[in-house]
Amino acid sequence: MRGLVVAACLMGAAAFAPGQSPVIVNVDLQKSQGAFAPVYAWFGYDESNYTTTDKGRALLQELHDATPAPVYVRAHFLLTSGDGKPELKWSSSNVYSEDATGKPVYDWTLLDGIFDAWVGAHVRPYVELGFMPKVLSSHPDPYHIPWPTKPGETEGWSYPPNDYKKWGDLIHAVAAHLAQRYGMREVSTWYWEVWNEPDIFYWRGTEEGYQKLYDYAVAGVRLAVPGARVGGPATTGPAPGSRSAAFLEAFLRHCAQDRSSATGGTIPLDFISFHAKGSPHWVDGHVQMGLGHELLNAKTGFAIVRASAKFRDLPIILSEADPEGCGACSPAQHPEDAYRNSSVYPAYTSAEMQGLTELASQEHVTLAGFLTWAFEFEGQPIFVGQRALATHGIDMPEMNFFRAAGLLVGNRVKATSSAAIPADSIVQDGVRARPAIDAMATRTGNSAAVMLWNYADDDVASEPTPVHLTAQGIPATVRRVLVEEFRIDATHSNAFTMWKQMGSPQEPIADQISQLKLAGQLQLVGSPEWVTVDGGRVEIHLEQPLESVSLVRVSWNSATSR
Repeated sequence: MRGLVVAACLMGAAAFAPGQSPVIVNVDLQKSQGAFAPVYAWFGYDESNYTTTDKGRALLQELHDATPAPVYVRAHFLLTSGDGKPELKWSSSNVYSEDATGKPVYDWTLLDGIFDAWVGAHVRPYVELGFMPKVLSSHPDPYHIPWPTKPGETEGWSYPPNDYKKWGDLIHAVAAHLAQRYGMREVSTWYWEVWNEPDIFYWRGTEEGYQKLYDYAVAGVRLAVPGARVGGPATTGPAPGSRSAAFLEAFLRHCAQDRSSATGGTIPLDFISFHAKGSPHWVDGHVQMGLGHELLNAKTGFAIVRASAKFRDLPIILSEADPEGCGACSPAQHPEDAYRNSSVYPAYTSAEMQGLTELASQEHVTLAGFLTWAFEFEGQPIFVGQRALATHGIDMPEMNFFRAAGLLVGNRVKATSSAAIPADSIVQDGVRARPAIDAMATRTGNSAAVMLWNYADDDVASEPTPVHLTAQGIPATVRRVLVEEFRIDATHSNAFTMWKQMGSPQEPIADQISQLKLAGQLQLVGSPEWVTVDGGRVEIHLEQPLESVSLVRVSWNSATSR
């Protein structure tokens, strides 16, 4: 098996590069840590009209097929006025207008197309209730300025409503329509979030104005769908002492202590959302990621939720959790974004999932999901470097992280690594002094899966690191197991590398596209191997490149138990 050596007895370190000590990873299949939570299965994007394109529909199906867990999808601009033609960071549904007398006029055509595509792909909408239709905006003109906007420019869709009751009636009408179209049982599985990042330019109103917007929106949803899961406030990353942290705290106080401005009753809140972002830089000719910044956002937000006596047990959704904040930007203008086409992105996401899970456990809060803000872009150059899961229908390395994560099923089991870096240390110092080589493992029935990653903030050339993985706790009657290693690195599960080897063609021919699509799938390292078990344990020796992810699957059946 290329790159993978399996033995019943531990090999010496001399089998690897001279002077390089192996990282020791131990997995105990008998030490369950409870059901594995698929916190990774959440996605989102700005351009909701991309949902109904051929490539958008195909990618939605891929997301569904990547994991057995329910997949949730969030998108901006579901309620804005316009012709339904997407641009970068813009879309519209034109769902709401008014006649000459001020009575509502609803056109469901575009909105139905978006939701039909989601439901048809068997993914679940995470319904972001925004933004303001032009006729309801208190500052309608200019309504939309093509991206990128200049500092100080404002757009009408980001302003408060001129009539909060009409806003609540709009949300009620939308929820009632969706319930009638898809059924109460279906829409009750969705999440309903009010607005996006109301602490910055997405909301040109006051903090109190957002709270009122929330009250009217959730009242409208609950009137139509009594069992709907409603929440917010989807603020930006709550760094210590920041406006976003204060905004989140004030929102929780409002929901806990105030009466609804819409109903006069208690204010519904079923989940809490905020965002967490990293901070990459271009340093000495290479990308230096900033995982610590994202984990600091999360840690601060978790602590704020924990401090809320009424809501500390609610699920938390990081409804955008990413290496940085501008998905539509590209390395041509922002060289620090060059990580997006490479295996740095999935390695970061692996370390991100571990760090977020660890911090949530420390704060005794429930992390329901962290949402990757990446989808696909229409009409852009191939491999242009926007934050995406696919380009021109060709899957990026990041997409394969989710395929690998989809193999983590059942109960999470104890996994330790001699090269792990605690989340608190990453918050403090990043992953700069040495790489973080760590693991996460699950067990279900007659199989186990171990995800390993070798991640560092600095994307620089480095020799692979030897890793000795021991899986113990295999049933005593099992004599042989099947071992498979899936890998994401520069040469596996990486269509971008192949594209560069082709000469970076801007218009690949049909045969090249077929090769690129194949290279964009999750790939094995070598062939699966049947391996003898010794005393309920198997030892697997790998060489793990920097900025890579491996998924090692160990399985057995009754025929091997003799």
